[in-house]
Amino acid sequence: MAIEIERKFLVISDDYKNAATKVTFVKQAYLSSNPSHTVRIRIYGKRAFITIKGKSNANGTSRFEWEKEIDLKEADELFLLCEEGFIAKKRYEVPNGEFTFEVDEFMDENEGLVIAEIELKSENDSFELPEWIGTEVTGDNRYYNSALSKQPFTKW
Repeated sequence: MAIEIERKFLVISDDYKNAATKVTFVKQAYLSSNPSHTVRIRIYGKRAFITIKGKSNANGTSRFEWEKEIDLKEADELFLLCEEGFIAKKRYEVPNGEFTFEVDEFMDENEGLVIAEIELKSENDSFELPEWIGTEVTGDNRYYNSALSKQPFTKW
């Protein structure tokens, strides 16, 4: 079983853009947005994926994740079966020591929201927080993409 370990933070300035090594457009929607088991279809640049995620642990840092690359045409077809609501964002990859922050600049109904995620090898890993990082929102369900697809940031 693959376990995803990540922490999420709000971003307070656009200084991350200067440090980014890659920017990719992301579109995603959900076949299931049930918090105990989400099933996501994602187009990431010119690649597509289906991902299943389990419920997060008590502090929100770890959960089961299974992902498989699929054909772009299949992803487009599966989008037709997805629940109402979607996520569109630009993802900036920002190296930070041995880790990389993925900074998501949301678009459309989530415009104005910018979240940085860092995927860790262990919940005990330490890392430096860049100056553009603000409040930690790990474990706050409102900031999960599946929740944002149903209750967009601009409607809070």
